Amino acid sequence: MEITIRAMKESDAGALHRLLSDPAVMRYLETPFDREKTEDFLRQAGLSEQPLVYAAEKDGSFVGYVIYHAYDERSVEIGWVLLPEYWGQGLACALTDRLTAKAGQEGKDAVIECVPEQRVTKHIARKKGFIPCASRDGLEVYRLEHQEKN
Repeated sequence: MEITIRAMKESDAGALHRLLSDPAVMRYLETPFDREKTEDFLRQAGLSEQPLVYAAEKDGSFVGYVIYHAYDERSVEIGWVLLPEYWGQGLACALTDRLTAKAGQEGKDAVIECVPEQRVTKHIARKKGFIPCASRDGLEVYRLEHQEKN
């Protein structure tokens, strides 16, 4: 299984809309997006000078997006939003490994935020060594501290 993380492109709008308009995907995030809101999200979060999100592909097919951006001075926020047909295949764990490795290479902690009801996200965070550390705006915050190599 080849997982790729790449910059978003304008041509991702259709696949991104399929993702963000799906009520199951958006259950813990927001109200499902219409096409206009999807295009705004793509421009503001994916195509901006400092992107907040990046496309995720499996074997060349769009499967969703990952979150990777500054959280605070010492941390980056990571996460993933995947199409339902890719749930349960280990992609979220694999993407978490890739994103935490990138954060570590940059000397940064990694943070995952989620609503308390997101059992799967919390399970993955704990499985990957993240520690619950705070609540912020109704979200639970999990942190994986960067380990300096001696």
